[in-house]
Amino acid sequence: MARPLRIKFPGAFYHVTSRGNEGKNVFKSKHDREKFLEYLGSAFERYDAVIHVYCLMDNHYHLLIETPAGNLPQIMRHINGAYTTYFNVKRKRAGHLFQGRYKAILVDIDQYAKELSRYIHLNPVRAKRVKIPEKYYWSSYRFYIGKQTPPEWLYRDFVLGYFGRKISSAEKGYQSFVNSLINKQYDSPLKEIVSSTLLGSTEFIAFIKDTYISDKKPDKNLPALKELSEKVSMQDIFDEVESVFIEKQPLTRDIKLYLCHRYTGEKLKDIGKHFGIGESGVSQACRRTSEKISKNKRLKRKIGKIEKKLNLSRMKT
Repeated sequence: MARPLRIKFPGAFYHVTSRGNEGKNVFKSKHDREKFLEYLGSAFERYDAVIHVYCLMDNHYHLLIETPAGNLPQIMRHINGAYTTYFNVKRKRAGHLFQGRYKAILVDIDQYAKELSRYIHLNPVRAKRVKIPEKYYWSSYRFYIGKQTPPEWLYRDFVLGYFGRKISSAEKGYQSFVNSLINKQYDSPLKEIVSSTLLGSTEFIAFIKDTYISDKKPDKNLPALKELSEKVSMQDIFDEVESVFIEKQPLTRDIKLYLCHRYTGEKLKDIGKHFGIGESGVSQACRRTSEKISKNKRLKRKIGKIEKKLNLSRMKT
């Protein structure tokens, strides 16, 4: 049976969702929702969970959560397990409450904090439960705009920090940011998810793959691991570089060499054979090209375009 890939490390951020079994409601009363929020609080106290954003709908919920201890599975067993026990005892039922395993997307928080928080807070508006998000009582939005005093376990400072140092002006700035998309069509930030597992910049995806994926053994029950572990071929790189750098020039060759070294997983010796140089020549050329990219914004954009095609779009699910 296929399982979701869980990438865990201290300080990781996740967008977490969990839906009711068979699409049924998991929150049927005010007390149900209050009880669930209590479990968010106890996850903060017992497991060091940092809850940045939340929204409780009828048959699912959204969380933007940080794990300073790198213990997401333990946190989620507490939240979903404790709430399921409460729900079943109260209604004299047995069995699963939530549909399968919770979904957790590892997030490049520096790039997606604002957009994900807005997406989560606008969920009741998209569902036509309310016309404006502050009218929905069961999300963290009212705390973010100063309508209510936030509980101890809700951490607003990270997201609000993007909108100013003074809390009152940050709250107003955030409210304007969220309200700017009310009644407008917009793309969900979740459309950019890679392999049902990661959401972030090209650099973030590469870092996670290099640090937490590259040494994992293949597992047929983890399809996301297989997708993220796949290496791009040298010919793929040649084709993409030539489509962006039309003119034949020394830089085109250097870009090919640089990307082959970074993404194919081939040995320096094997890469060098394709370009008629030795291992040290590959290293030197890559270093020179890296310096050129860092100093030339136009060149950096072109490289980013190639990287996105090679490293992201081919893995989207």
